[in-house]
Amino acid sequence: MKKLLLHIPHASVVIPFYDGYINDQLKIEKEQLKLTDWYTDQLFFSSSDILIKAPFSRIFCDVERFENDADEVMSKYGMGAVYTHFDSGELMREVTPNLRNSIMQEYYWKHHNEFTFAVSNELEKNGTCLIVDCHSYPSTPITRDLNQSPQRPDFNIGIDPFHTPQFLIDASVAFFEEKGYSLGVDWPYSSTIVPMDFYQKNPNVYSIMLEINRGLYLLEPGNEKSEQFTAIQQLVQDFLKMLKNNY
Repeated sequence: MKKLLLHIPHASVVIPFYDGYINDQLKIEKEQLKLTDWYTDQLFFSSSDILIKAPFSRIFCDVERFENDADEVMSKYGMGAVYTHFDSGELMREVTPNLRNSIMQEYYWKHHNEFTFAVSNELEKNGTCLIVDCHSYPSTPITRDLNQSPQRPDFNIGIDPFHTPQFLIDASVAFFEEKGYSLGVDWPYSSTIVPMDFYQKNPNVYSIMLEINRGLYLLEPGNEKSEQFTAIQQLVQDFLKMLKNNY
């Protein structure tokens, strides 16, 4: 039986160690409040699928970024694989080459090796694999967002021209239209993750990103769940079932 591979990169708030950080704990926690994809591990949870969750905060190591800063558009804002700056532009962490190498080897690549193995295993079992890249986003743009439009949709799907089949895009658009929610396609964020061993190489690895506007389920700007949390959780579960039925 085919399983979805649910990639959940930004739900954790764990910082394994604080080497290099130059600011106080309160300021770091405020940054986490802003950048964490709160409760995506609950919203997307499925006991019948495969979950790959980063067990550390994105402000410690962001597994969604390209390995090399030269390839990563957000690195110039201090948001490469190893964050160096706050959203405000202020220095958050001094990262030496040795520190970066240690984080990349012990955290970034450990995560990606697990991710790659899971995809390989699913391909071996079923011939295809569908990755769902699981995210949320604030209802108003943060300072470093490339898209600063204040009008944000309820949900967004991120796609890749090589790895996202048109039938999955069409099914997603129809799903949210039927449910009465607005949907961005590559807006306000774009693309979807695929392990580098398969990226632009294996057309049997499908991938689609689903992002949820946090205003739907949180009492922003905090992280307290709103009364709509359970309803949105069920909607996400219905979306995952739809993907599995169409895949």
